Amino acid sequence: MRLGPLTELSPEQAELSARITARRGGTRGPFLVWLRSPQLCEKVEALGAYCRFESALPLRLRELSLLVAARHFDAQYSWNAHIDKAVDAGLERAALERLARGEDPAFEDAEAALLHRFATEVLTEHLVADATFAAGLEAFGEQGLVDLIGALGNFSMLAMLLNTFQVDLQPDRRPPFPDLRGYTRV
Repeated sequence: MRLGPLTELSPEQAELSARITARRGGTRGPFLVWLRSPQLCEKVEALGAYCRFESALPLRLRELSLLVAARHFDAQYSWNAHIDKAVDAGLERAALERLARGEDPAFEDAEAALLHRFATEVLTEHLVADATFAAGLEAFGEQGLVDLIGALGNFSMLAMLLNTFQVDLQPDRRPPFPDLRGYTRV
């Protein structure tokens, strides 16, 4: 990681770290960076918790939105942290492996295919086609679409933080995909 370890926490950082650990089982990965800005960390953690645990979208689609953003930004830490959760939530591992390779995932699950199309249009085109929007509105409802955009924004911010600060991959995990831009971590 580009930043050294936090050796001493302020009372505000310690209290926040304890809350993160209680909700997420530990203060690790991106939170070791965000703790350096405690007020931002608190707000980002709350938004992330809503997107992951409380959103109007079903769990498998919440996990998929995270993986689509992770793959879009080549955020390997996020991918590694969530691939098994996504499979446990009901997504097809083979489709996710295709997504990791940068291929069309060809989801058999129609909602997963639609979410992937919607999210990909937002992230790559910065707009959503009328037909995709209408299908998303019918499938996910107004709150579901608003929650999806919020999740994509949150997970994109997470990916940018992980990549910018070169947060170390989990010790038991390998890089899930190459960085398509040719960047090599040193």
